[in-house]
Amino acid sequence: MAISDPQLHWDTVLRVSPILYLDRLEPFLPIRVGVTVFDAPGPSPSFDRNIEFDTSRIGTVIEYAIYYDYDIQHIYDLEHVWVYLDHEGQVVSAEASFHGRYFLSLLPDRSNLTEQGQVKLFVQPGKHAMIPIADFFRLLPNVESCCQADAGVDGTLEPDMFSGQFKFGDDIDERSEKHLREFSFQPSFDYIPHTWSSDAFVTWTELTKEIPVRMKALLAEL
Repeated sequence: MAISDPQLHWDTVLRVSPILYLDRLEPFLPIRVGVTVFDAPGPSPSFDRNIEFDTSRIGTVIEYAIYYDYDIQHIYDLEHVWVYLDHEGQVVSAEASFHGRYFLSLLPDRSNLTEQGQVKLFVQPGKHAMIPIADFFRLLPNVESCCQADAGVDGTLEPDMFSGQFKFGDDIDERSEKHLREFSFQPSFDYIPHTWSSDAFVTWTELTKEIPVRMKALLAEL
């Protein structure tokens, strides 16, 4: 079986949890992190990819599915970090999601890895894609406009895994866009580390139950 019980690895899950650096003016903080632990290659339950690795070299892969209520352009956002550990529990690689794709996220010189084994990642203002090099965001043509003129353009997202569970009403996208525009901001590109709350980390199964409840309550208030 590819997926292991996360609770059996919980100390490690917390020890190597990523450190996210968010824009000083970021209006949206991560709400919860759903954890999946792989002890063999297999499909991710929350991202369209297979987790592939050499089991002779890698003992465990931890998937952190990072849930936000909001992205500056749409309600509902789920980002991902994958941390690869050897059989001694040391971090040997990491990846992070970037607009539906993912990048390797442990720098070659390992300079963005703490002694404890936490990968340090910068978070795109408003959009929450992650990369270990902050200046990379400055190369995105819409890095500022998506937080201002294009805020809210995607309304509410309801991915297939939650199909039919919270997005109701013909005008929900219009109401969502209007609401998101209230959070428009000019990124500072000055990043500060996010401190995880004591209840931030749960299993992915637990998070799949919480998300529709949160979303229905949030959308009902628009």
